[in-house]
Amino acid sequence: VVLGMIARFWRGVTHKAKADQYFDYLMRTGIKDYQSTQGNRGVYVLRRFSGDRAEFLLMTLWESFDAIKKFAGPDVERAVYYPEDKDFLLELEPSVMHYEVLAQR
Repeated sequence: VVLGMIARFWRGVTHKAKADQYFDYLMRTGIKDYQSTQGNRGVYVLRRFSGDRAEFLLMTLWESFDAIKKFAGPDVERAVYYPEDKDFLLELEPSVMHYEVLAQR
């Protein structure tokens, strides 16, 4: 079965002490915007702790690259950041990764 979806992956790292606060911020900004963008098919927020750091991995599902452009703009490979991200994130990775979704169960 060809699903025709694209998975977009973004990664961010913050201090462990700020992890819950950053998650709340993500929900009010990026997650809210993902979910309200036409063509978005889902959002997964993953988190893991390593030492004093918290790593967030966001996977969003999209019906097409045109749908991603509605969220990210014309350069779909560019990561999208919000004003307060710089207060939380240890670095701002410039790009994201995309994968074709070939199967879903």
